[in-house]
Amino acid sequence: MTNDLIAKAAIDRRLAEIISPVIEDMGYELVRIRLMSGKQTTLQIMADKPDGGIEVDDCAEISNAVSATLDVEDPILDAYTLEVSSPGIDRPLTRIKDFDAFEGYEAKLETDELIDGRRRFKGELAGVEGSEVLINIPQDGDTVTIGLQFDWLTDAKLVLTDDLIKEMLRQRKAAGALNEDEFDEIVTEGSEEETK
Repeated sequence: MTNDLIAKAAIDRRLAEIISPVIEDMGYELVRIRLMSGKQTTLQIMADKPDGGIEVDDCAEISNAVSATLDVEDPILDAYTLEVSSPGIDRPLTRIKDFDAFEGYEAKLETDELIDGRRRFKGELAGVEGSEVLINIPQDGDTVTIGLQFDWLTDAKLVLTDDLIKEMLRQRKAAGALNEDEFDEIVTEGSEEETK
């Protein structure tokens, strides 16, 4: 089984080999890695905790450890910016276990080859069967479940829906990462003193 959705290009896969052990030793998981070159080169790393709920402090910790490792290994020739982030709510699905974990949620999947005359599929994730990702898609006023080999996928991500947002907030609250007391007082820009 390939890791193409975590690391697509050869350089990304090489970087994943260097970075994964560092991140895993710290108790995190690599979700996706991309070396983007444009006006400036940026190394984007998405990481998460095995049970979700990665925070800003965690990203900073990962950034420091990865920077130190890359300084030693030096696999990137150009000067680059390192970005470490959480996968976000409408996260990319890069590992087969992600499709199981988010069963019942809406997702967009893309394949490298045409499957039944199409490359893009949008519907509700229906779990995993062996190496196949199952998705319920609307068809002729009905819903059909189709299986796509994980290796066929070139892109997969959750669709931002109210249900997904509610579930993520519930998980963060359950993990103690979300303290509702912090949201009681709303401060807006341009307080009364400033506008007098």
